[in-house]
Amino acid sequence: MGNTAEEFLVASEEKAFEADHRRIINNSIDKYENAFEKGLSRMINLDNSKKKGHVIKWKVMENLDKFLPEFESNFLKRGGKVIWANDAEEANREILNIIQKAGAKTVIKSKSMATEEIHLNEFLEKNHIESIESDLGEYILQLLGQKPYHIVTPAMHLSKEDIARLFNQKFGTPLDLTPEQLTQKARELLREKYLQADVGITGANFLIADTGSISISENEGNGRLTTTFPKIQIAVVGIEKIIPSITDLDLFWPMLATHGTGQNITVYNTILSGPRQPNETDGPEEMYVVLLDNGRTSLLAQKEQRQGLYCIRCGACLNVCPVYQNIGGHTYETTYSGPIGSVITPHMRGMEEFKHLSYASSLCGKCTEVCPVKIDIHKMLLLNRRDAVNDGLVATKEKWGWAAWKKAMLKRSLTDFFSGKTKNFFMKLFFKKSWGAQREMPQVSAKSFSQQWKEGNRPE
Repeated sequence: MGNTAEEFLVASEEKAFEADHRRIINNSIDKYENAFEKGLSRMINLDNSKKKGHVIKWKVMENLDKFLPEFESNFLKRGGKVIWANDAEEANREILNIIQKAGAKTVIKSKSMATEEIHLNEFLEKNHIESIESDLGEYILQLLGQKPYHIVTPAMHLSKEDIARLFNQKFGTPLDLTPEQLTQKARELLREKYLQADVGITGANFLIADTGSISISENEGNGRLTTTFPKIQIAVVGIEKIIPSITDLDLFWPMLATHGTGQNITVYNTILSGPRQPNETDGPEEMYVVLLDNGRTSLLAQKEQRQGLYCIRCGACLNVCPVYQNIGGHTYETTYSGPIGSVITPHMRGMEEFKHLSYASSLCGKCTEVCPVKIDIHKMLLLNRRDAVNDGLVATKEKWGWAAWKKAMLKRSLTDFFSGKTKNFFMKLFFKKSWGAQREMPQVSAKSFSQQWKEGNRPE
């Protein structure tokens, strides 16, 4: 077991028994579940919509080499510029080149998991570029020096009291401010940043091939401000975000909103097709789209698991996952946590270091059930486990243990050789630590089932 896996186990056990964390998360998840159920109740023929979404994303992944150049061609026609980035280092370098060429010193960002993935904020800071998050949740985490806890609601793990204390420490505001007052304070601080920023950086929910556009969905309006005020806009987008046509948004927008937050539709849905045109009054003078690979083609090469790339980042699988609900988002030490993160991270960042995430699941199947594009998530986790074993990424003790178990299970005489008392001794000796200090070890019966059966069915 590697260091990452060991750290994960330690952090998981610690977080699972942290009462305050559990209280905050349960409260947040309860609110989500109520909104989610209401949202689903408004959808007609939900299963058909999921199947349609699955087929569209299947078509895209099987023809990515056609749809991406189509997007690029149409985007270039409108005056935009496309940068293909193989990895995080290349993406960061290209973004820095754009900023330095323009002589820019300040950047305003809207919420983007792709920029979190490449650690853009830290990179810009090292290069003396001020980068400010404009999404309220992301802004709070930036002040705390933390990473997003959740794909959709990055500050889910914080209570209003936590945020009030933070604002009191940073800005001297009263400790009894309401959530509305805290939001107003953040708005006052951030509005000035929009006006000062030289460059705006966003992500995108979808890349639209037939129009050469990006689609951004958000609830606060900061994405629109980020793409309107600065003279230069940069969108960092994973190559899997492509959809064939603008008409596909009538499916994906409601599905994303309903599964993400329980809304009928997200408050702000913006389609951007390049920099400001001669007849337009606002928008950036220059617009770039950075098409990010960063391990995605490694997952694409896995025929059985490539459907992990169908994900539209709604976060629904995180919200229903019993493991995520107990150990939280930060424990995973990845940009994409929860079930979908456990599927894609081992392929994007290395199976040897992150294979343990595929075991962090009860395989209850709830994640697969709620997925809006019908990704067979729990099956993908099993396939990852299989690949880890086939690639020899298993500890020697584990190999020996399973070999002994298999031999005993295939031969009844070996299974019955040791008494129940002896079996219980070995269970405590070898599994007490891994089973967990918080659990009682199961008790093996004094006699095996076959022994009891023989004794109970002896001829009289």
